[in-house]
Amino acid sequence: MFLIDSHCHIDKLDYHRLHRDVTDVMEKAKTRDVRLILAVCTTLLNFENITAFIGCRDDILFSCGIHPLNIDEQLYDLLELRSIAARENVVALGETGLDYSNPQENKALQQEIFREHIRIGNEYNKPLIVHTRNARDDTIAILREGKADKCSGVLHCFTDDRDTAKVLLDIGFYISFSGIVTFRNAHVLHETARFVPLDRLLIETDSPYLAPVPYRGKENQPAYVRDIAEYIARLKDIKLEKLATATTANFCRLFHFNKPLCRL
Repeated sequence: MFLIDSHCHIDKLDYHRLHRDVTDVMEKAKTRDVRLILAVCTTLLNFENITAFIGCRDDILFSCGIHPLNIDEQLYDLLELRSIAARENVVALGETGLDYSNPQENKALQQEIFREHIRIGNEYNKPLIVHTRNARDDTIAILREGKADKCSGVLHCFTDDRDTAKVLLDIGFYISFSGIVTFRNAHVLHETARFVPLDRLLIETDSPYLAPVPYRGKENQPAYVRDIAEYIARLKDIKLEKLATATTANFCRLFHFNKPLCRL
């Protein structure tokens, strides 16, 4: 079986108490059939630091982007973003999007930078990793306006209802579920997970955040994506192996990953 953690902040794991190094993290993941992860960056400095920290590995891919909560003047440079996005080791643009959780945030600037991620994604044919919080309508409007269906992408850590999922699916996006889907009271999300077609579904940990049951409240890690996969397989009443095969194929299709999986 082959599982992929499609969204992980691997540089933020606890390397003082819980893990020796990145190799230790990946060894733990592979004992649970998690053989590939996407290391997601939230600032341009974060990208440079994380690629230096991890080095060149076949089992870790990279994205580059500017998180909507990291857009102060010191943390973004759109020319540099474009330059980094062109690199061969970058498979996606993001984490990008809109976050209106704090009324003081600069919505206009968030929207401007989100649009630029879409333009770059379309230019280089690299998919988007989209974060949205309290910004459903604006997120969808900007994706449509920017013709984001051209490069496609994923709405990561999805927490909304099936109607929102359908709109995103119609745009050509994938839906990714995190550990939140395993929470007992996440009834709306359970229904959404049942609704999303198997060929448009991804799984992620969003490590070190949002650990799934039975690790809720503890630090998350890529190995735990299996628990998310198992839970969604039960929701859909399918075998785990079928879900693993589908989500792996979806990941490889979306992120244009065509290396032999047997080598990982």
